[in-house]
Amino acid sequence: MHRFPVQLRYGDQDPNGHINNVKFIQFLEEARVRLGLLPLESGSGSPGSFRDLTGDRTSTYVARQEIEYLAPLLHGDEPVWVDVWVTRVGSTSLTYGFRLADETGGSVYAYAEAVMVQVDSAEGRPVPLTDAQQEVLQGWMGDPVPFRTPVTAGRGN
Repeated sequence: MHRFPVQLRYGDQDPNGHINNVKFIQFLEEARVRLGLLPLESGSGSPGSFRDLTGDRTSTYVARQEIEYLAPLLHGDEPVWVDVWVTRVGSTSLTYGFRLADETGGSVYAYAEAVMVQVDSAEGRPVPLTDAQQEVLQGWMGDPVPFRTPVTAGRGN
């Protein structure tokens, strides 16, 4: 798992006085991008970052996102911490897990998951992850996102 601080801004608040739910999605994106830019370990088969392994021939699109809000996040001087890890690796896709929490992890504000699909930049069609990409992603594997038990639509708890 990797952790990244995200500084909250006053403008991230909504009229209710807490960080707007839409901003959480931006925090996930920032963590994903920062993870992709981290230098890879020398044994990963390629120098540089995960982003360097994708090159210019492919793009990565968000296919699905799910977020479960657990507590209001209030603006303050301290950053929110975004933990990010991989929960699944497919042939053309991968799934990231996220936790938004305070620095100690004692207050968890949200859990989230994002399915990403790698596509050919020119054609927009899914393309397989390379062996080098899969190797890196396997090294980032972690547990499934600990979402609460889902509620069936139209039925209460």
